[in-house]
Amino acid sequence: MQDVADAAGVSVGTVSNVLNHPSKVSPATAQRVREAIGRLGFVRNDAARSLVSGSTNSVGMVLADIENSLFIDMAHGAQDAARAAGQNLLLANTACDMTLQDDYLDLFDESRVTGVLLAPMEDSSAGIARIRSHGRQVVLLNYAPKPGTCCSVLVNNEHVGYLAARHLIDTGRTRLAYVVAHDDYQPVRDRRRGVRAAVEEAGPGVSLEEIDSVGLTASHGHVVGQDLARRAPGELPDGLIAVTDELANAIIHELHTVAGIRVPDRIAVVGCENNRTAGAAAVPLTAVDMPGRTMGQEAIRLLMDEVASGSRHRHATVVLEPELIVRASAPS
Repeated sequence: MQDVADAAGVSVGTVSNVLNHPSKVSPATAQRVREAIGRLGFVRNDAARSLVSGSTNSVGMVLADIENSLFIDMAHGAQDAARAAGQNLLLANTACDMTLQDDYLDLFDESRVTGVLLAPMEDSSAGIARIRSHGRQVVLLNYAPKPGTCCSVLVNNEHVGYLAARHLIDTGRTRLAYVVAHDDYQPVRDRRRGVRAAVEEAGPGVSLEEIDSVGLTASHGHVVGQDLARRAPGELPDGLIAVTDELANAIIHELHTVAGIRVPDRIAVVGCENNRTAGAAAVPLTAVDMPGRTMGQEAIRLLMDEVASGSRHRHATVVLEPELIVRASAPS
């Protein structure tokens, strides 16, 4: 920085302002400093800065599965809010691997990020406690923490399941099936409770079959769809809820496109995420919308509040409500 200051004919403090607080420097001076930086090939050493400050101007975000557009939407929302707060966003994808998740938490901890946003697949209290003990703030996404552990941003996942089942019931479907897996995953467990609550509320005229899809991806949905297509016509449900949109779209493909079992005429299908493929599928998917962008924005807000508040901070949980988006797979 001294070399840059000498080359530009300014003080080291002015160079620092150009890099960190450009609004404090006149445009002409800032341009002179940037030209000196370019000539000298100067690159700021954030690792060295973090040793002094204890953190960088970066937030780490650890996502369970970036193939699911819900997590991409979370990242977009977090990125917008982080930039507005003067922070950069660093992304890591665990591909639902808890070992990778722990590795990325440790990497962001060692990099002295301002804090970490974590969208896990399983209980992650041990990893959270580990990096929080080193001064790293953590905000959980779509997963309720143990009381007093950290801040979190949730969607009311029980209401997600309830809305999906209630829509099918309200449109005259009486033999429902719920395709689900990984009941140890908190959002999945909550959605199951919501589906069951809607069916119980409807009374004895509505039945519910629960189908284990083994996994949550399209490949698992294709297997479920093929199994359903082999059933006798009278054994098919007339309404189906899939715990993820990937499952739902794959099931529709096997039933509607491959086996000729028309959706929604013979079976209506609802998904539980409203991801980016929902409206573009062969049969546009009715789905319960998860507000991913808002979740990411709220997570950054909670994180920056914790950083600013210090010891005065009290952990908070923000719960967002889902919304049913009606399309051709289960019309009103």
